[in-house]
Amino acid sequence: MTTAYHIVAIVAALWIGFSGFSLFTRKQFVIEPLEQYGVPAPWWNWLALAKSAGALGLIVGFFLPPIGIAAALCLILYFLLASATSIRAGHAGSAIFPVLYLVPAAATVALQSVA
Repeated sequence: MTTAYHIVAIVAALWIGFSGFSLFTRKQFVIEPLEQYGVPAPWWNWLALAKSAGALGLIVGFFLPPIGIAAALCLILYFLLASATSIRAGHAGSAIFPVLYLVPAAATVALQSVA
């Protein structure tokens, strides 16, 4: 189970970290939905920082398991709220996209608890 945990955590950290980087660098595929949902531009760096810190926390969790668990739980909350934001903005069809990030974070915390 430890190998599965490490693989899932690394993949989740890379994927979520890329998402944070994309938001920091204002990639259009990330910015456009935020504009449509009405997320204020001054929040974007904070949201990117939250994603990036969560991704880093998943890796730190290899050495300090409580940090990894906290990071995964915070990422789960982040992406649940992101889904709620898209639903609230009237874009229920795109609410699945944050869930695609939530699932590996949830799998990481689940695998870490049995490792």
